[in-house]
Amino acid sequence: MRTGSPFNHLEGTSVSVRFGVTRKKALVATALAAALASTLLGSVSAVADGDGGYGDGGYGEQEQVRPDHWGVIARNTIGSPVADLRNGPFGSFGVTDSSGRPPYGRGSLGIAVSDQSTSLTPASEKVDFGNEVDFFGDPVQGLQRLGFHVFQTGENVQRGGAENMPNIRFEIDPNLAALPNDNYSTMVWVPDASPVTNRWSSFIDATTTGYWFLSGNETTCTQAAECTFDELKASLNDGGDGATIYTAAVGKGRDHMWIGAVDGLRINDNVYDFEANGVRVRNDDD
Repeated sequence: MRTGSPFNHLEGTSVSVRFGVTRKKALVATALAAALASTLLGSVSAVADGDGGYGDGGYGEQEQVRPDHWGVIARNTIGSPVADLRNGPFGSFGVTDSSGRPPYGRGSLGIAVSDQSTSLTPASEKVDFGNEVDFFGDPVQGLQRLGFHVFQTGENVQRGGAENMPNIRFEIDPNLAALPNDNYSTMVWVPDASPVTNRWSSFIDATTTGYWFLSGNETTCTQAAECTFDELKASLNDGGDGATIYTAAVGKGRDHMWIGAVDGLRINDNVYDFEANGVRVRNDDD
C-alpha cells in the first residue's frame, strides 16, 4: 500500500471550495475516508504482523491466514528480480475456462528474472521466495508430496526451451555419515515442461516428474546426473543422522529469462495459496 496522500491538492485551497461542495458534506466525506483508511491499514497490518485472521479465498471460501513467514530470501537473491504476491494472472486473452484464473483464490506468486545466459556468462539474476522459519529442522525423509501449478508462457519456452521453468528448492543439512563436516546443500527440483502455455497448468507433481539434484554434489544426485525424488532421498540415507531442512522455497535463476507465476505450492498435506495480501495454507490430505 502506498503511503501519503494519493491526491495533489493545491496548497491553501480547500477540498470543499475546489469541488463546490458544502463544508458539512466535505467534513462527512473526510470522516468516512479516514474511517475507511483506518480499516484498510488495520487489515494490512494484521497480515503483515503475522496476527493471522480469515480472508475470502476469492470464490466464497474462508481460510486461515498463517503468520507471515513467507517472503523473498535475501541471501539467495541476486540482481533485481521480482517475486511478488499479486492478483491473477487471468488469461491469457481468449482463455475462458478455469485455466484462465489462478487455481486457488484470486492471486499467485509472480516471478520475473532477466538476463539471458550465454556460452560465456551465466544469467545474473536469481530469486527464492520462501519460508526460513516453519520447516527448519524437519526431516527430508518426511517429504512425501510436493509440486505446484504454474502459469507458463510461450515466450518463456522461446527464451530457454520447454523446461525453462521455476524450481522448488530446499536448503538442507545433508547430515551424511560420509561427509560429517558438510552442513549445507540445496535440493533442487527441475520440472518437466508445463503441459500447457499461456494459461494455468494442472498440478505438476514434483515426486514423479522432472528430476532432482543436490547443489553441493554430496551424493550421486548431481546436476549432471539427474535423480528421481526417491533416488535423491535414498542417496541421503547413508546411516548418518538424517538430512534436515533449513528452508523451503520456490525460485528461478540463474539460467534463462523467465516471467510467469506459481500457485498452490504443495508440501505434504499443506497447499500454500499465494494471494496478493499474504500466503494462506489449505490442509488437503486427500
